[in-house]
Amino acid sequence: MEKRPLGRSGLAIAPLVLGGNVFGWTTDEATSFALIDAFVDRGFTMVDTADVYSTWVEGHQGGESETIIGKWLKRGGARDKIQIATKVGMPMPAGKGLSKAHILAAADASLKRLRTDYIDLFQAHIDDPATPLDETLSAFADLVAAGKVRAIGASNYVAPRLADALDIASAKHLPRFTCLQPHYNLVNRALFEGGLQDLCRREGVGVIPYYALAAGFLTGKYRSEADLEGRARARTVSHYLDPRGLDILAVLDKIAARYQASPAQIALAWLLAQPGITAPIVSATSLAQLDEILPAAEIKLDADALSRLDRVSA
Repeated sequence: MEKRPLGRSGLAIAPLVLGGNVFGWTTDEATSFALIDAFVDRGFTMVDTADVYSTWVEGHQGGESETIIGKWLKRGGARDKIQIATKVGMPMPAGKGLSKAHILAAADASLKRLRTDYIDLFQAHIDDPATPLDETLSAFADLVAAGKVRAIGASNYVAPRLADALDIASAKHLPRFTCLQPHYNLVNRALFEGGLQDLCRREGVGVIPYYALAAGFLTGKYRSEADLEGRARARTVSHYLDPRGLDILAVLDKIAARYQASPAQIALAWLLAQPGITAPIVSATSLAQLDEILPAAEIKLDADALSRLDRVSA
């Protein structure tokens, strides 16, 4: 499988990233192990998680997803076959933000839970305006120098702040953000397209968008309020159940039929065709879901399909 360079990080990754946000939440430990096994066996490489996964679940403290990945490694998962991406900055019992002290302490806590000596991609989960950017980048520099982190990235940054961070890194010879993790998919294009996308392309910043399937909406399984009953992400998906969202599903259905594919595969193939995109993040709660998603990496949409999806989602 062809791997794509992740910005200027020196990392090359397969064209889909496995989202670990579900580990220990909507997938138990055994299912999470099976998902990682299948993902790696198919030639994919990067698993994305965060220290904060999954504090929103009653009784959880955060770190549950990282802990499951660490147990997978201890069970015999090959460290050289997997690239681990995790994040810091969201509220945790031990603190939040991107101060140097918090980043260094959080990195050590993540490494302990992950049962590994290094993190392939360590990301600032959300911008922290209260902390100077050079302080944040200095903390990442210490982690890189210590061999605990291979590359750094940002998540949920707006274009001006990402540009400032890149400029400071260059001026002060600090590690640069080589990757951005934005919210980006067919039904939510405005947050990334435009200035942020242009900046990433101009500066050679890799892009691994999250919510690539809009919390499952773009799979086509949610087409009415009745379909949302009892679903973990009902509140998120309900925002897409409007005429525009249903029009997007209708076009996905038609293109999927032509390609003998699923709507989810076509939605991911559209993302992979967008300028500057390295690899969308995809989550699955069963092996059947994973088997449906992964073939998207091999689908190349023609100009007509891309144009139709562009128009209906504009």
